Amino acid sequence: MLKDLLKSFVYAFQGIFACIKKERNLRIHITVATYMFCYLGIYDWFEISRTQYAILFVMCALVISGELVNTALERAVDLASPGQNDIAKLAKDCAAGAVLVSAIFAVLCGIAIMFQPEAFRKMAEYYSTHIYMLFILAASLVLSMFFIFKGTPGNKKG
Repeated sequence: MLKDLLKSFVYAFQGIFACIKKERNLRIHITVATYMFCYLGIYDWFEISRTQYAILFVMCALVISGELVNTALERAVDLASPGQNDIAKLAKDCAAGAVLVSAIFAVLCGIAIMFQPEAFRKMAEYYSTHIYMLFILAASLVLSMFFIFKGTPGNKKG
């Protein structure tokens, strides 16, 4: 019984990693969330309550979960309808639309919580006095672009 439970976790992680490997948009969501939580966790520039942290975690989980479900639905539709099909296209477009809606609202939640001009002033001050950290940030952004755009292309059909 425990072995079956562990297998189910292995399969779930295989699905997550396969999706990370093949889905550029998922890599974008993961990258943005990583930067956001790194800044919130490492620096004390932003004043964020536990409730606000919870909202940010839930919104990120919603977007990433939506992207995983969207990918599963796209693959299932491709398997069931290998050719061009208006109904299949609509199903895939609706699933993608659901991810877009959740991503838009996640961004709006992030703006509502993190729009703190004083925090951005502290950030600018920090980087102006720690130029080497600006170079480290730039290097991490370049590496992030490789992570985002260098994945294995997914199975994209209309």
